[in-house]
Amino acid sequence: MAIRQLRKHDDEILRKRCKEVKKFDEKLGILLDDMYDTMTKAEGVGLAAPQVGIIKRAVVIDIGEGRIELINPEIIESSGSQNGSEGCLSFPGIFGEVERPMNVKVKAQDRHGNEFELEGTELLARAICHECDHLDGHVFTEKVTKYIEQQQDR
Repeated sequence: MAIRQLRKHDDEILRKRCKEVKKFDEKLGILLDDMYDTMTKAEGVGLAAPQVGIIKRAVVIDIGEGRIELINPEIIESSGSQNGSEGCLSFPGIFGEVERPMNVKVKAQDRHGNEFELEGTELLARAICHECDHLDGHVFTEKVTKYIEQQQDR
């Protein structure tokens, strides 16, 4: 697997709507594996394809409960509300309070093209929403209600 370069906040690719994945092949599998390795090395919990320069609707998430891959995800239900701190691998050192749904249900495909649904609550719901926003060209700073100062290591 390869560690890919993360695109940073000023990269225009982060503001583009991603294209639907239509080919479920070895190339897609390599992308997903590379994205997961890149996310893990950067100590993130989610990563969307545009964050590594690929304008495709693909996401990887791991909130500590195992790897989740969402291809062509679509949030089909959401309920409740939660406010919490968010950061983003494309915005290093920036954290802010963001309101998200408490519960979401997403319809997606796996790396082989098989459709499935996934329900997420709390952190998983937040991660799903955050990464799906990336696929539509939106970044979390658009939704920040209050920025959070981080302590610098001394």
